[in-house]
Amino acid sequence: MKKETICVQGGYTPKNGEPRMIPIIQSTTFKYDTSEDMGKLFDLEASGYFYTRLQNPTNDMVAAKIAELEGGTAAMLTSSGQAASFFSVFNLAGAGDHVIASSSIYGGTFNLFNVTMRRMGIEFTFVDPNCSEEELEAAFQENTKCVFGETIANPALIVLDIERFANAAHAHGVPLIIDNTFATPINCRPFEWGADIVIHSTTKYMDGHDAAVGGCIVDSGKFDWMAHADKFPGLTTPDESYHGITYAEKFGQGGAYITKATAQLMRDFGAIQAPMNAFYLNLGLESLHLRIQRHCENAQRVAEFLEQHEQVAWVTYPGLPSDKGYELAQKYLPNGTCGVIAFGLKGGRAAAEAFMKELKVAMIATHVADAHTCILHPANATHRQLSDEELIACGVGPDLMRLSVGIENADDIIEDLAQALDAI
Repeated sequence: MKKETICVQGGYTPKNGEPRMIPIIQSTTFKYDTSEDMGKLFDLEASGYFYTRLQNPTNDMVAAKIAELEGGTAAMLTSSGQAASFFSVFNLAGAGDHVIASSSIYGGTFNLFNVTMRRMGIEFTFVDPNCSEEELEAAFQENTKCVFGETIANPALIVLDIERFANAAHAHGVPLIIDNTFATPINCRPFEWGADIVIHSTTKYMDGHDAAVGGCIVDSGKFDWMAHADKFPGLTTPDESYHGITYAEKFGQGGAYITKATAQLMRDFGAIQAPMNAFYLNLGLESLHLRIQRHCENAQRVAEFLEQHEQVAWVTYPGLPSDKGYELAQKYLPNGTCGVIAFGLKGGRAAAEAFMKELKVAMIATHVADAHTCILHPANATHRQLSDEELIACGVGPDLMRLSVGIENADDIIEDLAQALDAI
């Protein structure tokens, strides 16, 4: 099926007399006839559900839809996008291991990696997404377990050369993990360019309505774990906490990674998405293909307006021919990039703060990538924990404003921006 049809019908096919919509299985526990039946579930010898902290039928149906949209073989929902970022890496790397990440990733993810996961004994090397081949090659170490990047960086809006980073990762026998939140599978499917694992903050465009926090991890099923068995013992050697199961052998390339993440990480951390949130997420997915088109159309018009305004110092939007990421966007996102624009005013940080106070349609909010137009000054919010030097290093200058263009009438959005610029 085409992506538009998958958005509406993927993940769940009701049988005769069953609910048309994905049902909400709002239950923590599930009943079985015998203790032996439940024992098979705990031994991973049978499929099924016994406790929602690990898996839930509603979640699995929605995850299956996202896996189908991305072209993957298996997926799992998490309680947030941050949980998806953590699980995706921690499923492969532990104390004493090393990970390479793009320096332009979302500030919350940067802090997760650079502070919290370092405390867990995992080392990170951050590379400029536009680094040279030599610089990228030099970042790899013997204990490197994966490479992490974003299709479109939040909020720097740098387009990652997915194919180049995938080739580098595979040359060293490790997978590439891509956060595809801003592009969504409607505009880019990273697996088609060599990525191995894709994650999403489903809170953003996939939900699209400020309704439910969530995340998702999708496995391409293409990375051969057994071919690099020495690098990934967690997948290629027996797991004594599950009676000696070797995930890569029992579940194959298409199921090993997600099964391990569920059986180990979801079991121990419990960062499950609530079934009600998964239901809301599915409602958002059904219109994703329509909304993304409108987001991109509106953002293109707004970016062109800002680029021509005399008070605007700079604009970053990969859909603009003048943007340094335009050529990569044409390669990876030819049908549109996203609805988010980064820009700064000639008056710098002070002008940004004054400008935002005058807005009427665009709301000041921490959120991004939903139906409402909203704006944020990251240096004062999501990236507040970073120094000016770290802000500049990850492509988020102190004057940067992140404008998330919604699906309202574009003329109203532009008029609002114009009156606010006039007021200052």
